[in-house]
Amino acid sequence: MKKLIAYITTGYPDKEFTIDLIYSLKENGVDGIELGIPFSDPVADGRIIQEVNKRALDNGYKIKDTFYVSEKIANEIDTYWMGYFNNFYHKGYDFMVEKAKEYNVKGFIIPDLPYEEAIEYEDKFPLISFVAPTDNKERIKKILKNPKEFIYLVAYAGITGSDKKEDLSEIIKYIKEITSTPLYIGFGVNEKTAKEKAKDVDGVIVGSAFVKVLLEDISNTEKIKQISQKAKIIKEAINEN
Repeated sequence: MKKLIAYITTGYPDKEFTIDLIYSLKENGVDGIELGIPFSDPVADGRIIQEVNKRALDNGYKIKDTFYVSEKIANEIDTYWMGYFNNFYHKGYDFMVEKAKEYNVKGFIIPDLPYEEAIEYEDKFPLISFVAPTDNKERIKKILKNPKEFIYLVAYAGITGSDKKEDLSEIIKYIKEITSTPLYIGFGVNEKTAKEKAKDVDGVIVGSAFVKVLLEDISNTEKIKQISQKAKIIKEAINEN
């Protein structure tokens, strides 16, 4: 069965809501959580996730909120910390590794840490490898020399939440030839695109389609209900014959 990973920004509207949402997502087919660490300049993310990051920070988000949420959920569902390298560097990378191990976090997703710099850190804790449509075979082979947990295939060159399409068939074929590590695709995955994007890969990563509900002027209960329903639809879509 193909997997569904959900990106959720920690702490918006508050950390207890984040926990309740994650448990509901698990009940509706989500297999793993990309727990976003809010940052002031999320360069890989589009307008929706940027805005929720800003609101979380304005509400007083602290890194301890990510630790708190992880303690509550990471033993129940595979959890990955997604953040920009400044978050990890500022707190101390070894400290972040220590805390991640304490809470049973599976790995780090750091989109602005290029392969050449990631080499220094890859033996400390699982770092999720990114492959982009612009990577040639030689570079892909280097990046995937020792992949951990899963491979994050970026669906297009750009930022999250965009409605763009690129032919990834050759890249997917090549990755499958050189590694058996699960291959998940992210960027632009939603209820309408999930089935097509999931073709020939092992799972999808969904962020903006869920996070945009957090910006709507509705109750927290309704937000959880709508996001969970989206998750259920996407999980069913990616596993249709």
